[in-house]
Amino acid sequence: MELYKQEFGQSFDLGFDLKNHSNLIDKSWHNDLCPSFYFKLSEQFYVLWIDYADVEQREEDTLRYVIVEAINEGNNKEPEIYTGDNRLIFECELYTDLKEFFLSILESCVIH
Repeated sequence: MELYKQEFGQSFDLGFDLKNHSNLIDKSWHNDLCPSFYFKLSEQFYVLWIDYADVEQREEDTLRYVIVEAINEGNNKEPEIYTGDNRLIFECELYTDLKEFFLSILESCVIH
């Protein structure tokens, strides 16, 4: 079972099939407000936060999909990814917009 489902319940809906985004590594933790996934572009790490589809279930006034810069406090073999200063990179409400963002960064970088 995926980590985000263990931490946030079997019924948590990401709004997309995680299998279509093999670059996203689940780092969800039940003490966080919502599931999170990290990915790397060149040498920079990022965290994608995915909040509940139902706005009423969200604890903060944010859009559903939020990407922030992250730091690796571990090493390349065993990364420990944290959001650091939460520098906002991208946010949107709809998966279609998130997908467009990922496609646009694929054109300019290779996702690791």
